[in-house]
Amino acid sequence: MGEPQSERKTPESGAVPWSPVPQPDVPSRRTEWVAGGLTVLWLALVGAVWLFLPAGEAAGPNAASLVMTVVGVVLPVVMIWIAAVTARTAQEMRAEAQALKVALEAMRSAWLNQAQIRGGQALEKKLDEVAIAARQAESALATFSTRRDHGGAQPPADRKAALAVPKAAAPVDDQPRLALGTPAEDLKPPVSVADFIRAMQFPDNAEDKEGFRALRRALEDRTMAKLLRAAQDVLNLLAQDGIYMDDLKPDRARPELWRRFAKGERGREIAALGGVRDRSSLALTSGRMRADTIFRDAAHHFLRQFDRTFTEFEQNASDEEVAELAETRTARAFMLLGRVTGTFD
Repeated sequence: MGEPQSERKTPESGAVPWSPVPQPDVPSRRTEWVAGGLTVLWLALVGAVWLFLPAGEAAGPNAASLVMTVVGVVLPVVMIWIAAVTARTAQEMRAEAQALKVALEAMRSAWLNQAQIRGGQALEKKLDEVAIAARQAESALATFSTRRDHGGAQPPADRKAALAVPKAAAPVDDQPRLALGTPAEDLKPPVSVADFIRAMQFPDNAEDKEGFRALRRALEDRTMAKLLRAAQDVLNLLAQDGIYMDDLKPDRARPELWRRFAKGERGREIAALGGVRDRSSLALTSGRMRADTIFRDAAHHFLRQFDRTFTEFEQNASDEEVAELAETRTARAFMLLGRVTGTFD
């Protein structure tokens, strides 16, 4: 016994609903009956004319009149059957066209069902890959934050610091400060602008040693670590919806607009900072902001950390360095979330 015709097995999608291709309906023979009836009627009329024709007029027909009589009798019969054949052919073509349309609709329905099944499997596979990548990234960041940077050349002492050093508050009285020693954090050289920008981009792959080195250096700074961890959370959440910063191609904003934003300016004058134009990413992010409270809290926390850190970074960075920072994955996430939340309005 073969497989039932109600479903068809394919190695990729399993059971797919399927219906056999319908056969065209056999046209009825009503056209032939009508044509035959008209032929008989015509011949009967011709016979009646000849039967009731006066004998004087029927005698002695010449050749010309005989030919005209034959043509007059046969030609209508031929026209009747030509019309019958044409009508039958048109009826058969309509039946075949209808059958072909039904067959195409059945094939289209089967193809859509198969594509839907394949799309579901691909989506599940993609979500699994994103979850695995998120766990690996979290493990890597936890490892980096507890390791000391033994490898790679240390940056020179004269390299410019990425963040402005806050001024120490003056003592309120004349009491001498206790000599408790200098904190270990103050003994470390400040993170350079180049390392900070490279850390904001995050490592490209497992072989990106320079990216990992810059990320480890940045995680040793408290301010930078807060921003990088907030950025990591946001990037992982966006990846769950298939939104990746490398796919976004935002419009570039002038460095002076970024500096005006760092100084607290808001409104339409700096709206060009939200240069992300990808409608799909904007719609998905906006829907996630409304429906997911965890995503919304993570996004607002990231926006606050980016605002605070960039305010310090802008004081020491040149226009070229500000432009380089704007091209990083972290900055693109800031542009996307800032436009969705109305930060630049």
